[in-house]
Amino acid sequence: MGEQILALLRKYRIRPSKRAGQQHVIDSGLLERMIGYAEVSGEDEVLEIGAGIGNLTRLLAGHARKVIAVERDGRLIKILREQLRGRPNVKIVHGDVLLIELPKFNKVVANLPYGISSDVTFRLLERDFELAVLMYQWEFAERLTARPGSNDYGRLTVNVYYRADVELLEKVLPSAFLPQPKVFSAVVRLRPRKPPFKVVDERAFFDVVRALFQHRRQKVRNALYHSFDQVFPDVKLLKSQKRELLDKKLPKEFTDVRVMDLEPEKFGTISDHLIMSK
Repeated sequence: MGEQILALLRKYRIRPSKRAGQQHVIDSGLLERMIGYAEVSGEDEVLEIGAGIGNLTRLLAGHARKVIAVERDGRLIKILREQLRGRPNVKIVHGDVLLIELPKFNKVVANLPYGISSDVTFRLLERDFELAVLMYQWEFAERLTARPGSNDYGRLTVNVYYRADVELLEKVLPSAFLPQPKVFSAVVRLRPRKPPFKVVDERAFFDVVRALFQHRRQKVRNALYHSFDQVFPDVKLLKSQKRELLDKKLPKEFTDVRVMDLEPEKFGTISDHLIMSK
């Protein structure tokens, strides 16, 4: 597959853009496994993000009822249209996945441009779909699946956990791509679900998670104090009054716990207590 991709790129005089994170998967076995992880069948409408020159698109078209292939690069759109001519179940969309109106789909299979991994993930999780199998940079995948107390555990971990089950399926060597990246990659499966715990105000919950993780190694009371204005943007108090408010509303069992040691559900508990103080 690598020689075929090189030949296509030479034919159209295209050099992959490192800035755009364009790396084409040349391991057909890996692409087939991704489709298998997504359990793609003839009933599915599959969204592919960053279709490139269509090597994954072609395989998806042989399994799915419909494939929506989104690609931002106009040079690659030309290749896609020529390579996928005669595939009536493929719809090619020229545009930025973060800006366009997404069509209906029930599954996602994609080798994501790594620079927009976080933005794409959260945009997808705003939609109603069954599952996504996505290629991420290895370090990003580790953050998605990190455990409390680990160095990779952070805002991304908690926010995605609130919305979806996450499985790290396999590590991918740089040799699976053309051109080869300088990092390892990972195949991850996301299954959207209802939040595993309830919060009084979701927006406030996400604000508290963001504020606390700005001081991830500090104890919760100190972290909230240093991010007080973000949690309470409309409350104007003196420094001593801020500490008094936090001492009054923050459950004592969280006062001396480090932010990075909190389980996701605990962020919800803290958020609810702070909301009741507003």
